[in-house]
Formats: sequence, C-alpha cells, structure tokens
Amino acid sequence: MTTFSGQRRGEGLRVALVCSRFNELVTERLLNGASEGLLRHGVDEASITIAWVPGAFELPLVALRLASSGEYDAVVCLGAVIRGATAHFDYVAGECAAGVQRAQMDTGIPVVFGVLTTDTVDQALDRAGGKSGNKGFDAAAAGIEMADLLRQLPKPAAGPRAGG
Repeated sequence: MTTFSGQRRGEGLRVALVCSRFNELVTERLLNGASEGLLRHGVDEASITIAWVPGAFELPLVALRLASSGEYDAVVCLGAVIRGATAHFDYVAGECAAGVQRAQMDTGIPVVFGVLTTDTVDQALDRAGGKSGNKGFDAAAAGIEMADLLRQLPKPAAGPRAGG
C-alpha cells in the first residue's frame, strides 16, 4: 500500500497571497494570519508575494495569473463576503469560489479558498483572529500542505487531460 500525505513544510516554497481590499478591516487580519502561518511553517519572507485586488470577485483572475506564471508553488486567496439584504452575497461568494477552484484545476497549482462567507461582520472578525482563530493562517497552512503533497505525487502524463 502506498500512502501520500502532505506535510506543513514551507522551506523552499514560493507562495502568493491574493487579498481583497473590500472589507479591509477583516481581510488585513486574514492577511496577517496567512503571513504568520507561512513564516511559522518555514516559508522564507522573501518567497512571499502579496497582491491586492478590489474585491472577492476579482480574486480568481489574479490567482489564475499568479498560478499560471510558474513562479509559485501555491496561491492563497483571502477575502470576506458578508451577507447583506440583497442576493449580491450569493453571486459574489459563489462565483469567487468557482473561479478559485477553476484556477487551481486549470493550472495544477494549489489555489486555496481563504475567503470568509459570513452573515455578519462580527462572525467575520471572529474568524479573522478572534475567538474562532484565524482562517488566513489555516488557508496558508493548507497551501503549504497541498504544495508538499503535490511534490510527492506522480507527475501528470503528457498530453490532454483525461476526460478533456
């Protein structure tokens, strides 16, 4: 039996953090948590890139560009979409999640969804360094673990993707 398991070893990894300015009170805390998580797990500060985007809807495009560049082992998307009185929340959160997933699948580089989707600002703050921890830290750790796991797995075969 062969078992593969990613470890949270950041040494030698290059990681991009893509952070939304919208809800900056929350996203700056997520960014601080993600940066701390990368450093704590051994990623060199010089190997961390930060890109700011206007809002969560713009995260996937920049994540795709960075993941496609060949310069990063993982990309971590950070944002906060907080429910309001309209359906805007559903569109932004859903399209952001789908775009992040597509960037990851299209590039083969881990693109982590570190976007909070909450009902209230208080819930978001609780998850951005409050009583529920810091989901930015958790997203960074997931990016490191996925990059390590992919290094262990067999390389993809050349040619078209299966089923594509």
